[in-house]
Amino acid sequence: MATIRVVWGSASAPTAMASYDAALAEAGVENYNLVSVSSVIPADVPVEAVATAPDLGPAGERLTVVESRATTAGPGRVSAALAWSRSVDGGPGLFYEAADETDPDDVERRVRKGLDAGKQLREWEFDEPRLAVESADAESGAYTTAVVLAVYGASDPIV
Repeated sequence: MATIRVVWGSASAPTAMASYDAALAEAGVENYNLVSVSSVIPADVPVEAVATAPDLGPAGERLTVVESRATTAGPGRVSAALAWSRSVDGGPGLFYEAADETDPDDVERRVRKGLDAGKQLREWEFDEPRLAVESADAESGAYTTAVVLAVYGASDPIV
C-alpha cells in the first residue's frame, strides 16, 4: 500500500523559479516532475507528516502531489499551509491548501476554514484535522518561496 507523505520547505534565491526549486529541495522533491491533483485522499491510504521526502524513485519521473505554494520578492513574508482530515472509518479524506504573502496564522485560519467547507459538502464523518505550515521571511533583493506538499506514493515513469 502506498503512503501519502506531507513534506515542506522554504528557501530564498535570486529568481522566483530558483527559490521554488530550492524550497522543493528542502522538502526532498526537487528532482521530480510534479503533477498536481485537487484534494481527495483515497480510502485506506496512510498519510504521514515527514518534513522531508525519502527517495521516491529515479530523477525525472512524475510525482503526484497536492501543493500549497507562495513566492514573493523581498522584503516580505510567505506562508503555505496544508490541512487534511480523514473519514473516521478509514475511508477517503480531504486535503485543503492555502498560501499567500502573509503570516502563518492567517494561512492556518484560511486553510482550516476551507477544509471545514469541504467537509460540509460530503456525507462522511471526519476525524480531527491535521495541519502543516511553512513560513519564511523574504529579504530585500531576493525571492522567497514556501511550499507544503502531500506526495502520493512514489514516482512513476513519464515515458
